[in-house]
Amino acid sequence: MRATRLAAAASAAIAAATLAFAHGDVAPQAVNTDALPDVGEEWLAENPYRGQGEEVWQTAIDIGASGYNSNCARCHGLGAISGGLAPDLRFLEAEEYGDSWFIERFRSGYTQGGVTKMPAFGDLLGQKAAWAIRTYIETRPDDAAMAEQTDALKALRDELAGWAEGQGAPDPDGARARLTEIASGIGTLSGAPVADSVAARAASQIDGSPDSYRLAAETLTVGLSAAH
Repeated sequence: MRATRLAAAASAAIAAATLAFAHGDVAPQAVNTDALPDVGEEWLAENPYRGQGEEVWQTAIDIGASGYNSNCARCHGLGAISGGLAPDLRFLEAEEYGDSWFIERFRSGYTQGGVTKMPAFGDLLGQKAAWAIRTYIETRPDDAAMAEQTDALKALRDELAGWAEGQGAPDPDGARARLTEIASGIGTLSGAPVADSVAARAASQIDGSPDSYRLAAETLTVGLSAAH
């Protein structure tokens, strides 16, 4: 598996150096990183938000998602799933090798034949935004593993939606357990130990109230729609 991920990451690096994917004239969008711990002035070689605890990790993912969608999705695809022209960043290893490649490209951008294909984001967005986006990318779930759970997640979504409307006999502990079990079987393509899957997010939202069932059902609906 490690060799496969390394090969995929290497392919992504080669693609970035050879393919002409235009970023266009879209201006980089600022990312509010106030909720994240400071990382100092000097640029780091490894993701500082990896291994700082669940709260920091989740905050980095949420902020990174906003930053990615505003600045990166146009070329690298929604959910970091590339359409084939830009590198599929999900394969960059969640280790120093992948981090160093990512941060160099983020800071310096990419120019081909005198044409800017990717702007240099480093001075514009800053290091905290860079590592938040990196955290979001490396925790994207394996879409093939997600696809295998589509039917089970749809069934749970429908059940939760029913509970939100007062139908059936709610079993929040059971729903959380089933979602957590599904989430445990969904990995990442980067090798990051935990995937930020919709199953995991929905499980964390259920607290036994109708509103929580409705929220979890909406999370599954949006996530399943994005996966397709």
